[in-house]
Amino acid sequence: MEYLFLVITTSIWGSLYVVTKIALAEIPPVTMLMLRYAIASIAFGILLAVTKRKINFKKKDIGSILFIGIIGYFLGVAAQVVGTKYGGASLASLVNALNPVFITIFAAVYLKERIGPARILSILLGLAGVYIIIAGARGVELKLGVVFSIVSVILWSLSSVLVKKISTEYDPLAVTAAALWIATAFSIPCSIIELAHTAQYNLFSPVSIGCILYLGIIGTAVPNLLWNLSLSRLDASICSLFYPVQPLVSVLLGGLLLGEKMTVPFWIGAALIISGLFLSIAGGRKHKK
Repeated sequence: MEYLFLVITTSIWGSLYVVTKIALAEIPPVTMLMLRYAIASIAFGILLAVTKRKINFKKKDIGSILFIGIIGYFLGVAAQVVGTKYGGASLASLVNALNPVFITIFAAVYLKERIGPARILSILLGLAGVYIIIAGARGVELKLGVVFSIVSVILWSLSSVLVKKISTEYDPLAVTAAALWIATAFSIPCSIIELAHTAQYNLFSPVSIGCILYLGIIGTAVPNLLWNLSLSRLDASICSLFYPVQPLVSVLLGGLLLGEKMTVPFWIGAALIISGLFLSIAGGRKHKK
């Protein structure tokens, strides 16, 4: 079941690049993130109330929760949004496929997880597939987009490893909710400053409202819950191997919704990514035994 959660999660995240690209035409980056997180925070608050779950972190873990919320959910995802704005959806998708590399490395260093040959090969297959897809779909990459996207990868990978570490003691739902609330709190003042220095924006158009609702509920609440749940049950390095699904979905939706054409490199890359996923699942099951 955890593998299905990861496929759903990374597929939804893949759709965010297209929706984000549409939303950025009318909403500034940090403001979009703030609205997205505000909606997701409300959704998690309702879910916690309905399920009667309590958030009760030990004093020694408060710092970890703050790190996840500020560094991972706020700064990491904000960098991703800005990277998408300047570099485009394809570039952001490619760079985010580097998450498995950084998560596996950080997990090996901080969690002492083992890195076997199957994991290394699946990472290489996934990255190769991602590169072929992006190279065939897009040729120009902006340096600023690259910088922000790489920063996003590093920060999110660090927070994912920390989520894995504390999820053995706490409910993944509580961890996700707390991190979102913290990120929302930090994004509000930044959004106010951003809007004060932005000449044109439209927060209440049908497109803006639709995108924000999708980003907040479907794009944030659902996948982050499933992601943290998966991290609590599987090695962080295993979860990270599903990241290459993101650009696969992003390019596919780009073709369906934005009129981008599917190319031969797309299908070659898709084959490599799927092969890597099958290998990672097989390797993960063998490792658990």
